[in-house]
Amino acid sequence: MKKPIVSIIGTPNVGKSTLFNKIVGRKISITEDTPGVTRDRIYSDGEWLGAHFLLVDTGGLDLKDEDIFMSNIKAQVDLALDMSDVIIFLTDGLRGVTSSDREIANYLRKSNKRILLAVNKFDSKDAKPNYYDFFELGLGEPICISSEQGMGVGDLLDEVIVGFERNTEEEDDDDVRVTFIGKPNVGKSSLINRIIGQERSIVTNIPGTTRDAIDSEFRYKDEKFTLVDTAGLRKKKKIYEAIERYSVIRTLTAIERSSVCVLLIDAEEGVSEQDAKIVGYAHDNNKAIIIAVNKWDAIVKDNKTMKTYEAAIRERLPFINYAPIIFISALTGQRVENLLDLIIVVNNNYNHRIKTGVLNDILNRAVLMNQPPSDKGKRGKLYYGSQVAVRPPKFSLSVNDKELFHFSYVRYLENQIRNAYSFDGVPLILSLKNREGR
Repeated sequence: MKKPIVSIIGTPNVGKSTLFNKIVGRKISITEDTPGVTRDRIYSDGEWLGAHFLLVDTGGLDLKDEDIFMSNIKAQVDLALDMSDVIIFLTDGLRGVTSSDREIANYLRKSNKRILLAVNKFDSKDAKPNYYDFFELGLGEPICISSEQGMGVGDLLDEVIVGFERNTEEEDDDDVRVTFIGKPNVGKSSLINRIIGQERSIVTNIPGTTRDAIDSEFRYKDEKFTLVDTAGLRKKKKIYEAIERYSVIRTLTAIERSSVCVLLIDAEEGVSEQDAKIVGYAHDNNKAIIIAVNKWDAIVKDNKTMKTYEAAIRERLPFINYAPIIFISALTGQRVENLLDLIIVVNNNYNHRIKTGVLNDILNRAVLMNQPPSDKGKRGKLYYGSQVAVRPPKFSLSVNDKELFHFSYVRYLENQIRNAYSFDGVPLILSLKNREGR
């Protein structure tokens, strides 16, 4: 199920980042009493009363140059309206209604999106006299809040989630939804065009040609694929255009909706810090992952090249050591069919369920070979386990005291499960719970 997108927009220094941090419950955005501190869109999962959404913190609309006043308004507000299901238009109660607020409100009124007008800093008595002025913006009754103190934020979120689905379970879908991720110009569009045999995506040597996530349907060996071509994620300091910033959100949304993510790495450039960040988002969202090294035809090779390259990837991306690595060429078609076969295997692993009896046989053998740790004479006991979910596979282990089970022993148990069932490309979640009456 696609998460709704909620964007916070407003002029500089009205408290957008502070409100963002208050909603997501941790300090992600940099908050400083200087206009324009948040130069890139920050994004995080938000939740209120069981409704989940993607929250986007935007940079302040920079309206300093009067000559480009309207162009700035159009470029950023139109993008926010295009991307979002709900817009929180944040204003400053202490400052009152400004000409910039009026121009933004004029744009927002013309949209068909749900706009919520929030007046911030209303914990100050000096803001009270300005309240009725905000009705002139024509966006309904203002919601008075203090993003710093949290006053009124709950009331605001009550309005945000109106109409949102409360069910967070994934919808059943027979399609294998595959999202190709990676830096700009690594060959994502070329690879998809090679697979489907048509020029669906624009391919040029200019990094960042693909700005929207593009879906393509494709059948292979009786499996129906939805292939998603995403914009390349750049380093933040290289994101100049507002449209590039929203491409990041489109990419992250595409990752969340996918079953399998294929990280495409440029063989000539190797693994970069940005590759680690991109695939880290897929890992954090518990997606199945494949690493595909593209442009392998351009590499001068000997009999050790592939093994050396794979070792370098493992060293750089140790947190996804479960992800298989394949070396391909979108240009020549080298191993592209093997990649499709691998996607099918990984997707099957992502949906695989182990019978409870079989799982406990694996766990019992693991305990016999290596006893759980002990502390101050008390030894950990593993009573039984069961698989409680798929996509990804999740296991619940009943123990006498989960504090006795160091993460290294939990990792050992995970490896024993992987030895019995490979689960290539798939993260496994092991959740420990204390047995009642222990």
